[in-house]
Amino acid sequence: MQADNVNVNRKTPLFFGPPLALLTEGETNTMEISGKVNRTAERYMEILNCHGLELSDTEREYLAQLCGIGYMSPEDMRDLPDDVRFSVCADPLLDKESLAARLEAATFADLVATVESLGF
Repeated sequence: MQADNVNVNRKTPLFFGPPLALLTEGETNTMEISGKVNRTAERYMEILNCHGLELSDTEREYLAQLCGIGYMSPEDMRDLPDDVRFSVCADPLLDKESLAARLEAATFADLVATVESLGF
């Protein structure tokens, strides 16, 4: 979705969990807080556009099953290569070692974008 198609004046309640609380720590001006959150979101969206692994349909489905626990913490994402290696899969089209090696060589930004593309 492009910025010119978004209602930029829309206000919505936003829960500030620990990551957003740390990001905006010490800020008291709501416009400055809003600006910081929006800049961070804009940069994050750019990371998602520029990173990620190319996956076959088989790899995509397999990773979606592994990520199916729901929330994927940063540590969960870093553990994906081992999860792939040690999980059971009977699909002959999946080369688990190759996928695990690509995940291991991926940057953290690539892991984040890949997990996000799977909906987690």
